[in-house]
Amino acid sequence: MLNALTFDQLRILVSVSESGSFSAAGRHLGRVQSAISHTIQTLEFTQGVTLFDRSRKTPRLTEAGAALVTQARRVLRQADVFEDMARSIADGQEAELSIAADSFVPAQPLIESLKALRDAFPSLPLTLYTEGLGAAQRRIRDRTASLALCAMFPTGEPELQAYPLMSMTMIPVVGASHPLAAEKGPLTRDALMLHIQLVLTDPVDSRGPSYSIVSSNIWRFVEQSRRLDFILAGFGWANMPTHLVAPFIADGRLVALEIDDVGITPPAIQIFAVHDRSSPPRKVGLWLLDHLLERFSARSNPA
Repeated sequence: MLNALTFDQLRILVSVSESGSFSAAGRHLGRVQSAISHTIQTLEFTQGVTLFDRSRKTPRLTEAGAALVTQARRVLRQADVFEDMARSIADGQEAELSIAADSFVPAQPLIESLKALRDAFPSLPLTLYTEGLGAAQRRIRDRTASLALCAMFPTGEPELQAYPLMSMTMIPVVGASHPLAAEKGPLTRDALMLHIQLVLTDPVDSRGPSYSIVSSNIWRFVEQSRRLDFILAGFGWANMPTHLVAPFIADGRLVALEIDDVGITPPAIQIFAVHDRSSPPRKVGLWLLDHLLERFSARSNPA
């Protein structure tokens, strides 16, 4: 009978189990042994199970008792989480936080900030969405995320508030096995047009702005990592974030291309943190935003 069950009974059950006797549980909880015994008897009666074998000098949990002690611990832990969350919300903290990050965003500073967030607010439910191009901003607009980290932030959207996090350089690369890797001297637009260009594309609106596309044969990707796999396999060339391809250039698996047309190699791409102006972050969201600004700034300006 759940309506007869109390948290006090569950705490006493767990205490008896952990301390090994009714008297030890009484000392731990500051109660007389008779009160502990009466509570356990009442719990057994209302639930219709025998929790302790009393045939010996020291009571031992029955099979049913051992199983229910495990459940009692879970219930008490959830009750603690409930109370912690209620106190946090009353103190101005969000009930939950959802973050979206597109594939241009460097992972390490985001990981560092989320670790710090987990340590500072351990009871806060947190959801992270890793998105393709354009999707992180859409989550802000449809209110499924309260904070987005994204690249190539479009202009003319007054409903969105943006905070610059870092400037990210791009570099044209090709797999070491690709024919372009053996070409000498600066490559022309005409030379690049003959080869497959691997492009990152908005999965919902492929008609959106395209940057530095020159090839007549285009393969479009939603995921940055999948595009990198195909570049490494020698299928084509692409402009990629420098931080993402630098290790592969260093070990010889990728080759940086020299191009004579500045219009093909994009300028630095700006990474922004974005939220809806009408629904600004609260206590935790502001804390995370400050931490992200600090971590991304440290990455852009190493000591």
